[in-house]
Amino acid sequence: MTVTSEAPAPVPGPPEGADLLARKAVLRVTGADAADPAEFYRWLHREHGPVVPVLLDGDVPAWFVIGYRELHQVTANDGRFARDCRRWNAWHLVPDDWPLMPYVGWTPSVMFAEGDAHRRRAGAIGDALGAVDPPVLAGLVARECDALVTAFAGDGAADLVEQYSHRVPLHVIARLFGLPGDEIPDLVRDVAESLDADERAARAHERIHARMRGLVDLRGHRPAQDVPSVLLSHPAGLTPDEITIDLLVVMAAAQQPTGNWIANALRLILEDDQLSSSVQGGRLSIDQALRRVLWDDTPTQNFIGRWAVQGCDLGGQRVSAGDLLVLGLAAANRDPRARPAGGRREPSTRAYMSFGHGEHGCPHPCPRLALMIARTAIEVLLDRLPGVALSVPADELRWRPSFWMRGLQDLPVTFDPAGVTP
Repeated sequence: MTVTSEAPAPVPGPPEGADLLARKAVLRVTGADAADPAEFYRWLHREHGPVVPVLLDGDVPAWFVIGYRELHQVTANDGRFARDCRRWNAWHLVPDDWPLMPYVGWTPSVMFAEGDAHRRRAGAIGDALGAVDPPVLAGLVARECDALVTAFAGDGAADLVEQYSHRVPLHVIARLFGLPGDEIPDLVRDVAESLDADERAARAHERIHARMRGLVDLRGHRPAQDVPSVLLSHPAGLTPDEITIDLLVVMAAAQQPTGNWIANALRLILEDDQLSSSVQGGRLSIDQALRRVLWDDTPTQNFIGRWAVQGCDLGGQRVSAGDLLVLGLAAANRDPRARPAGGRREPSTRAYMSFGHGEHGCPHPCPRLALMIARTAIEVLLDRLPGVALSVPADELRWRPSFWMRGLQDLPVTFDPAGVTP
């Protein structure tokens, strides 16, 4: 069975709704807020409540949903707060070169699909990734991590962001997709260039898309034990075009969040001698350290988003049809109504919003696979480099100036090359 029909594009909300929201805005949110996001979110909760009218880049208006209960309400109700950006009421305020256009520019991908179309495609992706045998994945991740560590093991120093954490998920995804090993370095380069805000980014996107399309076409003639082959044979009847663009979505969703998760957890472990001793001594598991990061330094801080299908009340605010809602995942994790008085959660608690929620949350089994990749990456690094330590004071580590992602610019470390285990 091949299903190709798409639902009609939704009708945009009334432009005056966006203009009204712009007049309500109480602050601008930018990358500058990344300096101390925890304090920023505490201030927002204290001064403005769970749903805040804000201005994004270029003074484009949006609702910033930072309340845990309100975020749960938005993400659990796809009929009222939906994903198709074409219903947005603010398109008349958005220039073609808007820096956030990659987040809101509609594509025929699983990201913007709704209802049965979304369930069909997300279900196929979940089945394809769920078919990966956990022991096989663990071995694959360990081999890729070992190879990355070996590449700098003789240097006595490394940047664990550029040379390790951001490469691990991309190497693993490339292997799960069945990409030949000799093509992975070019993919790593193209993904890095695609994140730049210059003319190279568009060319890099084109090369990545062409590589994925070539892989899908190849698997149409020569199936293998990989994700594209499973998708091609899935009962959902996905077309090659659908599979190509959804592979790109999966790769993007895995690479930066998982890479930042690994680096943020390594920072937490390496800057705290007591925590490092607890992890390496087995008193605190790496999983607990990773979950602590999800509560306190979650990689995906904020996410665009949802669009209101109709006017409604949310968190004491009146939302108009077509309004954009930015999901404040990190702020919801810090909602004082969702945390104990001391402000901390037990590391084992899993009620964080870091993977989203509802039909458009990170689909099963992706959180489990991301945890396995992150856990194995940290285990391999600490096993191979037993004396690894930060090469700069922890308070000199630099965060990327992003309102959307929480990630380090670099994570410089030193170690004794003679102590590296084989």
